[in-house]
Amino acid sequence: MAVRAMNTSIILHSAATPPLIISRRCCCHRQLTTSSRHRNRSTANLHSFICCVPYPLFTHVTVRSYSVQNLVKMVMNELASIRKRGRVRATSKLELVSTGEILEDKLKKGTLQKGLLLEFKKDSERLLLAVALKPDGKKNWMVSDQNGITTSIKPQQVTFIVPGAENFEPTEISDFVQKAHDNLDPALLEFAWNELLEKNKSVTVQELAEMIFGSAEPLETYCAHLLLSRDEVYFTVLESRGLSVYGPRTANQVDELLRRKLAKEAAEKEFEELVQFLRSAKQMPPQEKPPRSSWKAEEKTWHKIESLEAFAIDSCKNGDQKKTAGMILKAMGLAKTSSAAVNLLIDIGYFPGHVNLDLLKLNLPTDHRDEILSAAESLLSASTDLDEADRTDLTHLKVYAIDVDEADELDDALSATRLQDGRIKIWIHIADPTSLVQPGSIIDKDARRRGTSIFLPTATYPMFPERLAMEGMSLKQGKLCNAVTVSVVLHSDGSVAEYLVENSIIKPTYMLTYESATELLHLNLEEEIELKILSEAAALRLRWRREQGAIDTATLETRIKVTNPDHPEPSIKLYVENQADAAMRLVSEMMILCGEVMATFGSHNNIPLPYRGQPQSNIDTSAFAHLPEGPVRSAAIVRTMRGAEMDFRNPIRHGVLGLPGYVQFTSPIRRYMDLAAHYQVKAFLSGDSPPFSAGELEGIASSVNMTNRVVRRLTNSSLRYWILEYLRRQPKGKRYRALVLRFIKDRTAAILLMEIGLQASSWVSIGVQIGDEVDVQVEEAHPRDDVLSLMEVEAV
Repeated sequence: MAVRAMNTSIILHSAATPPLIISRRCCCHRQLTTSSRHRNRSTANLHSFICCVPYPLFTHVTVRSYSVQNLVKMVMNELASIRKRGRVRATSKLELVSTGEILEDKLKKGTLQKGLLLEFKKDSERLLLAVALKPDGKKNWMVSDQNGITTSIKPQQVTFIVPGAENFEPTEISDFVQKAHDNLDPALLEFAWNELLEKNKSVTVQELAEMIFGSAEPLETYCAHLLLSRDEVYFTVLESRGLSVYGPRTANQVDELLRRKLAKEAAEKEFEELVQFLRSAKQMPPQEKPPRSSWKAEEKTWHKIESLEAFAIDSCKNGDQKKTAGMILKAMGLAKTSSAAVNLLIDIGYFPGHVNLDLLKLNLPTDHRDEILSAAESLLSASTDLDEADRTDLTHLKVYAIDVDEADELDDALSATRLQDGRIKIWIHIADPTSLVQPGSIIDKDARRRGTSIFLPTATYPMFPERLAMEGMSLKQGKLCNAVTVSVVLHSDGSVAEYLVENSIIKPTYMLTYESATELLHLNLEEEIELKILSEAAALRLRWRREQGAIDTATLETRIKVTNPDHPEPSIKLYVENQADAAMRLVSEMMILCGEVMATFGSHNNIPLPYRGQPQSNIDTSAFAHLPEGPVRSAAIVRTMRGAEMDFRNPIRHGVLGLPGYVQFTSPIRRYMDLAAHYQVKAFLSGDSPPFSAGELEGIASSVNMTNRVVRRLTNSSLRYWILEYLRRQPKGKRYRALVLRFIKDRTAAILLMEIGLQASSWVSIGVQIGDEVDVQVEEAHPRDDVLSLMEVEAV
């Protein structure tokens, strides 16, 4: 047959052409919008029909140049002639039956036969062709699929039975599938949709095959089935008398679906570009990876990364975020798990290698809002002291501020002297943030919401804006500082003889670390006699409290300072402090003394305060007398201690501290409940009513304590992470001294790593007792998975 252009239409035919003859130029000519196609329905239908006529129609036609009208007339005449000759009698010749009818007849009626070619659902994503082999039980069938795998399938897995494909051989499936896919062209559906919409007709799979391929043979019918099953635009499934047929959608529906399809394709392209970028970022060296801010530059990209981050920290806000994250992980060939998402975000440089997942999961506030920072700057600029006229000048006292070396906020300092009668007088100076911040102010409300400053190995997140806390509130060496001072005179046995609470102004003399304070105490310098008096007072107080039933829980405490935490290998400094150390004992005893005095002060003056207590254990501490003093005994006693309690009207006994009452008062810059106690006491000192009733204090404490528990969990997990990271980096085979605290089960013991200050567990050899020291080595340390495996080694 000849090939030539005719009024923008082409009829193609050659010996090698498959059953469908369609002009690409013609299809391009018909790339109109659906609306314009609908308006020009007659012309479009003529062109469509000419472009897609089955080649048998032209076996007796010589192609010449004709007008469209004459050519259509000729084709229609030829079609009528062919039908008369019985060459296209699909309905009677092939006994067309719908897919629904086939499944009804051949599955439900149990007439599925060996050799039938069928399509079945392998899993949620795959459809396979297979040949029926034999029944498998009452309902199931054994089939051999296109991959040569024999399997048993249930009737409900069958999605299509290919009509006319009987006695099919499994070896022929692969070639059949290839031919079917070679013949697929979505443009064919558009042609059929035009014709059927014009005639308002529905169609079965076989009728569609006859219409677009000129044949309803098995291959053509399966092709039509594939086109319809994958179609999302032109056709919809109709149910009529139990038989499935397909009806054309309206032009408006197709317009909308095409719009959605284009949008979907654009989104898929955008998604694929993101996946390619993620793969590229994974391969980049650490120093070349995109900065975190770059992922937020484009909203669409940020939306997907944000979803992945939410999935990583188990905080997806909706199903869409979870779905998006799952799609990304699948496209990257990763498991759909939070740990896989975390590792991917680390690999692309979005998360640092040591990202604090707990900090992200708990969603605790870290930065201060602009309005809070602005309010803080206003307070610093005004620098108004509401209690200026009511402050006692104590600048003549030598004042020691003792804290850890990296402390940013200094809340407390100490002074002491020996009176002429030999008794010791102590001044406990507490920073006075209430001279700047008033209850109910915007800064106060923000501090209440935070509840506490957060101290992590990698960073400090202060309760107050940093500049306000450091420059306006914190005690500073050699500077005039506002304070609330609690002065106490001790009896010779360590009990309180007299006390005074007042607003003051001080000038701190020394800012000491615990290490330097301990060193000064050991030097016993005459010019630092005040420090020695403080140490003597601490010893008196400890002895007195023990006589009142106090329990000594001093143990080892670990601190870690991490420098440049976002670096792949940040610097880690580990400090192990013994709470029984002289300087630490000195400070802790003075803080406990202040708490006792404030409880007494509040009780005598009927001030609602956050009184803290802890019931005495039901177990007599003498039951632990056989255990070695120090960490072993302390650990055993702590395990029997009961939970803390609070009252807001009257003091309650604190059995562990051995006190009749206790109020935390010494950290108002770091802890909100200490600040609340300051508000109450300061109001009393100025002759005003307390700002909070007992009931209001209880409500505040409930909220703040809830936040504090979350922060405590965060600080503990963060500290443990960095301890494990520190151990992971140590030379393999390094030995650590470990103190056996107790036995957990059989020879598995709870131990305390003395150089690390970490409690862990390890198997220990027979003969080792509680209180013994053993040598252990680290077998495994995985901070991200919270895994630490220790092994006892023979002592050298």
